[in-house]
Amino acid sequence: MIQEYIQRLLLTAPPMLLALTVHEAAHAWAALKMGDPTAKMLGRLTLNPLKHLDPIGTLMLFFSGLFGWAKPVPVNPRNFRNIKQGEIIVSIAGPGSNLVLAAIFAVAVRLFSAFGTGLALTMPGVYKPVLIMMEMGIIINIAMAIFNMVPIPPLDGSRVLGAVLPPRQSYAFSRVEPYGFIILIVLMYTGVFARLFSPVVYLFAGIFLGGRI
Repeated sequence: MIQEYIQRLLLTAPPMLLALTVHEAAHAWAALKMGDPTAKMLGRLTLNPLKHLDPIGTLMLFFSGLFGWAKPVPVNPRNFRNIKQGEIIVSIAGPGSNLVLAAIFAVAVRLFSAFGTGLALTMPGVYKPVLIMMEMGIIINIAMAIFNMVPIPPLDGSRVLGAVLPPRQSYAFSRVEPYGFIILIVLMYTGVFARLFSPVVYLFAGIFLGGRI
């Protein structure tokens, strides 16, 4: 049991940490491009995972073996040249970067499968774990992209929705924010998220892998 947990952790933690780091760094980069240097000034425009990891989110990653989160990137929308446009672009930059990373993993899987035949025969103990890790990278990044676009605070999708709604509706929607985390916890622990999003995640993962999943 413990051995299986350690194996799963070793296979999922690296792509998860990479996905979290790229996601937050993409937010910081997009914010800078939109005119807000806050994240850069605070050292968040980096691919160093230590700058992005949240202590509790990291512990959750190691305890669950899959789910975790990073520190939100600090953004000051008042610095954006266009506030509404900036909010939308910065919000979708994180999930968008995860889709790009999933595509990179998909290309890596195909190249590794095509040219790793010798490694598969001579060192199966290396070939299979590396292949599984890259496939997990696809699933994790797709899941992160889809999950973060759900319009529930504090997820990125809520900021996109808040930016496109008319002012009155946007204000009414913002009043949900104090309860967003509770809503997310309930949806996750009741299995609603898993039932709704798992088929979508694996559908896209199968597309990225050409039907391998």
